[in-house]
This record gives sequence, C-alpha cells and structure tokens, in this order.
Amino acid sequence: MGQAPSTVVQLALLVLVVLPGVIYQFLRERFRGPVPSERDLGERVLRALAASVVLDSLYLLLAGPHLVALFRGSGWGWEGLTERPRLTALLAVALFVAVPAVAAGCVSEWQRRRLRAKYQSTPTAWDHTFRSRGSCFVRMRLKDGTWVGGWYGSDSYATSYPQPAEIFLESAWRMNPDGSFGHRIGPSAGLYIRAGDTDVLELLHPPRQEATPDTACPTPHRSVLH
Repeated sequence: MGQAPSTVVQLALLVLVVLPGVIYQFLRERFRGPVPSERDLGERVLRALAASVVLDSLYLLLAGPHLVALFRGSGWGWEGLTERPRLTALLAVALFVAVPAVAAGCVSEWQRRRLRAKYQSTPTAWDHTFRSRGSCFVRMRLKDGTWVGGWYGSDSYATSYPQPAEIFLESAWRMNPDGSFGHRIGPSAGLYIRAGDTDVLELLHPPRQEATPDTACPTPHRSVLH
C-alpha cells in the first residue's frame, strides 16, 4: 500500500509524457484527412510516440528547470501539483493540448502550401470520384472483358476509404459487347460491383432532357453513351 501513490504518480506522468504526441497525431489526421500509408495502427502509434519525444524534449529544453520546480513545489515529491492546482491545470492544457494542436495545424498548413499542386485531403481517387457526384450513368469493364453498367442516382451508394471500393447502382442496364448501353433491365432492383473485379470505370452524364417525375432514370442515347 505504501507504494501505491508513487505508482499512480508514475502512471500519470507516463500518460502526460505520451499525451502530446497522441493529440498531435489525432489532430494531424483530422486536419489532413486519412492517408493510406497510415492505415496500420502500429505505424500511427510510432508516429505519436515520435511526436511526444520531440515535443517533450522541446519543453525540457526551453523550460525544464522551471517546470520541475513548479511541479515539486516546496517539498521533495510532487507537492506542486496540489499546491497550485489552477496553474498546474493551465499548464497541462497548454503543454499537452494547445501546443500539440497548434503544431499539428502549422505542419498541416505548411504541407498544404508546399504541395499545393499535388496535395489532396481526399485519400483515394475512388473517394474523389464519388464524394460530390450527382446522378449519372456508370459503366465498368470486368477483368474478363465483360461490360456492366447502370444508373447511379439518389438510391445508389459508393463506399469510401478505408472500406474496399464497391458501388451499388440502383438500376442495372444490359450492356452491349462494345460497352454501349442497351436497355434497362426491368426486373432488376440494383447492381452491386466490386472495383477490384474491374479494370475500367467510366462516368457518363445523362442526355439533356426535360425533368419530370418519370425521368429520374433517363434513357441514354446510343450516340452519347457509345
């Protein structure tokens, strides 16, 4: 029982030492967006630990003696944590939350400016294709050369990262061997396609026509969608 408070203090210090990097890594992912290269949890943990080492080293380099004196207080333990609770809480918020947040924001903005022509927060081309996509015709060529396609409308769905690229088309169309659209398959309630089974994806705008309740899924003109 005599060593229990010491163990709690050591555990608290360990959490505080690691916390800056965790906050930094979390906010970097929020500001930048998900990145396929950091999909592995182990790599994300290592990045967080590395950020903690850098931030904690800067704290000790710039204000190490003052921080130790503040936390120790007038005794030899860690009485400073209880002697000045408000100041301690303020410093904790500043060092373990505010500074990592500012660092994450500055690094994200610097990378965004430096890579303005290349950087996109959208993780994959698949997400970019369907993130703000309106209604359109979709045709995909399977790896065996067969064409499949249909109408991507309000009842359709496309997955997003980190889920595998898949799409559900609310209506299926019979496709000709050359990839042109034939006619809508009447009894079909939709079409599910995995992008991993295809090698070509093409989006086609519907032909211009008057919008009526009966034209939620228009009929493609062969000259337009050939």
